[in-house]
Amino acid sequence: MKHGLIFDLDGTLVDSLQGLATSLNHALALSGMPTHGHAAVRGFIGNGARVLIQRSLPADAGEALLNTAEQAFKAHYDLTWQDGTLVYDGVVDLLESLQSRGHPLAVLSNKPHSFTVAMVEHLFPSIRFAAMLGQRAGIPHKPDPAGALEIAKAFELDSPNCTVIGDSTMDLETARNAGMQAVAVTWGFHDRKRLIAAGAQQIADCPGDLLELLG
Repeated sequence: MKHGLIFDLDGTLVDSLQGLATSLNHALALSGMPTHGHAAVRGFIGNGARVLIQRSLPADAGEALLNTAEQAFKAHYDLTWQDGTLVYDGVVDLLESLQSRGHPLAVLSNKPHSFTVAMVEHLFPSIRFAAMLGQRAGIPHKPDPAGALEIAKAFELDSPNCTVIGDSTMDLETARNAGMQAVAVTWGFHDRKRLIAAGAQQIADCPGDLLELLG
């Protein structure tokens, strides 16, 4: 079987900054907290919804405020994410090409699991993913290797025969922790300099580059 490919979602397959920022700022405003511009929100993304909220709140915010803002964010995002989430140009063609070449494909995200599945099924109807995993209760999220290793089992492949593809240093760390290969992409939320500093050895600047590396 071909190499198994595990894709991050936000910042790798989809540009979700607008939708995340809108729902985050809605939740903050409801709680009487300051809102943030897109540049700041971009830096908050990557470790799941709760950490997104934590990073956006003042350092002395209590647990009650965190819980209230998280609930408001999720409720708003559930209703509006489709308006602020776009597939990056060339990504559908990339996935279809990899699929046609026999690569098993999967998505591993720190986005809540229900959002991950809904988003992938809606935006990539032509792609047959072996697994679509988001953040689930009781299961540690990236960079813990649990999700990546679960996907490797679904692929029926050993870890060295799998590659994690993502836009963040956390994806690189996930790959290392799981004993997998990694490819970093530069069109998402972490820039090339930061990815190189984190040890990225294979880097793609566009989906075409990624197809050459993975094909």
